[in-house]
Amino acid sequence: MTAGYAVATEVCLHKQVPLRHFRQLQGPRSRELFLVEPEPLVGSDDRELLATALGATLYVPATRPDLAATIRRRAARGVCSMVIDLEDAVADHQVEAAEQHAVDTLDLLAHSRDPNPLLFVRVREPRTVVELAERLGRGGEVLTGFVFPKFDAVTGRAYLDALDRASRVLGRRVYGMPVLESANLVHRQTRDEQLAAIAELLAAHRERLLAVRIGATDMCSTFGIRRDRDLTIYDVRVVADVIADIVNYLGRADGTGFIITGPVWEYFADHERMFRPLLRTAPFEESDAVPFRQYLVSRDLDGLLREITLDRANGIQGKTVIHPSHVAAVHALSVVTHEEYADALHIMEADVGGVAASEYRNKMNEMRPHRSWARQTLVRARAFGVANKGVSFVDLLTAMIAE
Repeated sequence: MTAGYAVATEVCLHKQVPLRHFRQLQGPRSRELFLVEPEPLVGSDDRELLATALGATLYVPATRPDLAATIRRRAARGVCSMVIDLEDAVADHQVEAAEQHAVDTLDLLAHSRDPNPLLFVRVREPRTVVELAERLGRGGEVLTGFVFPKFDAVTGRAYLDALDRASRVLGRRVYGMPVLESANLVHRQTRDEQLAAIAELLAAHRERLLAVRIGATDMCSTFGIRRDRDLTIYDVRVVADVIADIVNYLGRADGTGFIITGPVWEYFADHERMFRPLLRTAPFEESDAVPFRQYLVSRDLDGLLREITLDRANGIQGKTVIHPSHVAAVHALSVVTHEEYADALHIMEADVGGVAASEYRNKMNEMRPHRSWARQTLVRARAFGVANKGVSFVDLLTAMIAE
């Protein structure tokens, strides 16, 4: 156990509210929704569990005056990972002041009696990683790691060297999360060369990397594109092709891959629609929540829900978010359903291959081909819990928004 996690664990045990997903849902309400509750994250040395549990990673500008209070408030509302942003969210003339504010905020949060989320700082360049580590006092105890923007085969080595130095300065392991968004990754002529080099570089530093993040906004910028809120990122083919290649190189389930997180959804307010809403009415009718469906549509959350579903279908877990209203949607769709859990247990119980009908009698479980899926599903069950039979994402989402 690292020193920072040990301090956080002591604090959380005192309050009896350890950092975990859905900790805002307590007592009978939690038992009504969950067959298996999520595991606590504080104190865990399980890198795969922490990476899976990132969930909705909320970015917040380092210049925000009430930064410490904002982080505490978001944590109390269910955010389990946050990034203090020193890059795109900060104007060039504010960088120095923003860096000091980030250091002061982390030092202040180190004295919090309530659990902090997993906290990262997105820097602009490698040297800032070491500089911040050297300036931190107790704040180093609550820092989980750093986010590296525009990570590629050239900049990546400097970032990872800086991460190693920062870990030595702080006296414990801090994680890195590279963001893949550079033009040389997007361009077809250089993509394979870049991804092959990045895969080799990341493999050599596996234990210090928590997840690989996708920066789709910068990818779109390469072509002068800003995707419309009626579309998902998978409708923007030049970017969807890049995402597919990133997963192909870096998301393999053979032990060489990493958790890959989904790109940001930019929209959060009502607008005039060109296309029909993406949410079917039936699931909301079954949960007696038709007005809630209209609320989601009015906030453009139907498009977000669709994109999260496509993220999962394409081998991606978790998501970058820039608005608190998006967090509940990401987490509700991350909970393992009762059916998924039953299938995963069934598949993992067999070690001789074969095929058998699902407990739900609606599909066949192939024991060898589905084993990687089953193993990853059980890790997600530890991070986000397992819903009771008959509990849907609608029930989970309404419960979180009502809190």
